[in-house]
Amino acid sequence: MGVPAALRYMGHGTCFIKRATRHGGPTMRLCRFPPLKNLRAFCVAARHLSFKLAADELCLTPSAVSHQMRELETVLCTRLFERRTRSLALTPAGQRLLEQVEPLLDGLDRVLTQLARHDGRETLRVRAPALFANELLIPRLDEFCEAHPLIDVQLDTRDPRPVTHPPTADVSFLLADTPPAGVRSTRLFSSPLTAVCAPQHAGRVARLGRQVFGALPLIVDRTRPRAWSSWAEEVGVARPEPRQVIEFDTMIAAVRAAERGLGIALVPVILCQSWIRTGALVRVFAVELATPEAYYLVSRPRDADRPPVKALTRWAVAQYSAHETCSLV
Repeated sequence: MGVPAALRYMGHGTCFIKRATRHGGPTMRLCRFPPLKNLRAFCVAARHLSFKLAADELCLTPSAVSHQMRELETVLCTRLFERRTRSLALTPAGQRLLEQVEPLLDGLDRVLTQLARHDGRETLRVRAPALFANELLIPRLDEFCEAHPLIDVQLDTRDPRPVTHPPTADVSFLLADTPPAGVRSTRLFSSPLTAVCAPQHAGRVARLGRQVFGALPLIVDRTRPRAWSSWAEEVGVARPEPRQVIEFDTMIAAVRAAERGLGIALVPVILCQSWIRTGALVRVFAVELATPEAYYLVSRPRDADRPPVKALTRWAVAQYSAHETCSLV
């Protein structure tokens, strides 16, 4: 018996069914959907860009993850990964699938978790830069948790400086020059920079003044490549010609390097106030470099009125928005 005309095979044994729309045009739809476990495994593998790391997280073997990915590609009739000798990369189709499916799976998990609960608890997923979380969020988070005992908080600090609000978070703390587009945002405080070093270098700084840059390495945060040039313009001197440059890819690494005595770093005044107050870091010069950057609390418009999001927004505004100087304690 022949294959019905309504069915069309797209290769790899995958069957698509052709349906008519209300406007008369045909539309194609999968008649066999990929297993949910494969989609979950795909999101983990795509996030890590590694079948081995995905296998570790999923408690599977790398070969099992690889098999699930090939099965998913077969069902969808498209390649999702570029398999290179020592690495993986997403294809454009894989990137689109990740962007669309990950928030759906995350939302499904949240709905099912809520349905399984009978105590009225809710989960709030928060993303924040690591330095902000370590210095300003975690030390104060007990106040929020005590005030809202039915809200469970999941804090994600994997990205040292997130620039967008991801689909896997309900609320994000972002450092940006302007209010982030496409989201509901609340400005919290600006982020001026100041030059600091470890206390063992304070005597040399006092003795050498601006010549100290020829004696100590200059610590550079790669995410702010022009910060030292802007600082020099603010001070009214030529850009420092350091003995050596040590570059880091995160601000938290630059701060730790300065604390350990590696050299002089430009650090956020407010976020490093505890180091300065305790003497773990000392200011090299009194000048503070004003920047256009500010911390924003952001959420998607559809999430902004959810009670946990509103609760964190009110709490964060009360905690941070009035602190526009280094007096934050």
